[in-house]
Amino acid sequence: MKSLEAYQEFLLKEYSNLPTGRYVNLVIIRETESECIFRTEGSGEPLNRELVQAGIKNTSVIPRVIISKRKQTAVERRTGREMLRSYGLLGVSGSECMLNTNAPCEHCVDCWLYGYAVGGGGAQKSRVITEEAFSVLPAGQIIATKTFNALFDNNIMRHPVTREASTSINSSEYVKPGVHFVDIETLKDVTAAEMVYVTANILNSRRYGAISSKIGRVKNHLAAIVFSRSEIFSTLEMVQQLYDLLIEDTPELEHPLETARVLDQAIKAINILLPQVYGPKKVMTGEKLAAYLKEVAIILEDPRSFLETLTRSYPQPSKDKNKRKNDIE
Repeated sequence: MKSLEAYQEFLLKEYSNLPTGRYVNLVIIRETESECIFRTEGSGEPLNRELVQAGIKNTSVIPRVIISKRKQTAVERRTGREMLRSYGLLGVSGSECMLNTNAPCEHCVDCWLYGYAVGGGGAQKSRVITEEAFSVLPAGQIIATKTFNALFDNNIMRHPVTREASTSINSSEYVKPGVHFVDIETLKDVTAAEMVYVTANILNSRRYGAISSKIGRVKNHLAAIVFSRSEIFSTLEMVQQLYDLLIEDTPELEHPLETARVLDQAIKAINILLPQVYGPKKVMTGEKLAAYLKEVAIILEDPRSFLETLTRSYPQPSKDKNKRKNDIE
């Protein structure tokens, strides 16, 4: 890809199962476009939140809503698997690769990139490293509570025959529309094609959290890509630095924040934090990032050839399955 020519030193030319210390850090601003519920427990449980320092300079402690790392990559991984399945590239020898069944195919793009583990032996460590995503604003400003119920056919809460009152009534916390979360997804030792595949999964994923068939609409903005030879600053550091920059202009931040402003300040935050990252590094933003995303969009217009080439780039299935497993780090 022409847009990645200047960053080749941070990308592998072909897959390697030995680590080489090349990192592609995708800085993402996740914007809710509907009510969303981010929790790890069942119905009625509160949203996930953590007490953390508001900023780096602002040392007050605030509760922030978080989206757990698994709740993010699980969605994006399934998005990629849908694309692979639609072109017959999910699984080998007529056996489809299935999640959570202890029976991964071990040969598809998803297995090689996002990893797998088999109870009887064999594993591939994920090269997509994730963290919790933190809300920019405190939980108190972005959370509301909604009561919901289940009506009978007569549109009331009483049984049409017995007249007994329904017990199907509950309340649940939710994140309001227009809330911004900061997230960094780090790709370790990937090729340019693998980077494109993960980027496509992030941009094509639009529903996160609980009850995603009705709510959970999220838009992912790729604010910047940082290429480096080591892991960069954490998501928490990023959201804290972003918060400091936002309150410099507006000491009393209120929901909703303007997305364009959040993205602009996010780039400034990256430039402030980047000097603490040692070793070679390059940042892709602005026109260079737009050119990269345009090339990704063109590939996604007809991704069959791209996906087939990426699939063939991995070691081919061996007749001696056990030998191949032992070769995987």
